[in-house]
Amino acid sequence: MRFTHEPDASRYTLHRGDDLVSVLDYRDDGRTVAMTRAYTVPSFRGHGYAGDLVDRAVTDLERTGGRRVIPVCWYVEDWFAANPGRGRILADRRSA
Repeated sequence: MRFTHEPDASRYTLHRGDDLVSVLDYRDDGRTVAMTRAYTVPSFRGHGYAGDLVDRAVTDLERTGGRRVIPVCWYVEDWFAANPGRGRILADRRSA
């Protein structure tokens, strides 16, 4: 699996070989990163690729620091609910 961050396209991607498997779109205003859509190509669904992609994107944001995540996409929100230990990076809803 190859994880890439494409800041010019405002997205993270996951590839298996040459095949695009999953995409995580976002909006970054410099303070927060609103994760707006997680999408997995239908033929690759059911293998946990979207969860792997969100995990890698959150790890990347934790590593680079300075920004908080707003989970706009229902899948990303569910991912954070299932991974409460990763919630330190979430933006306070009152200040977002």
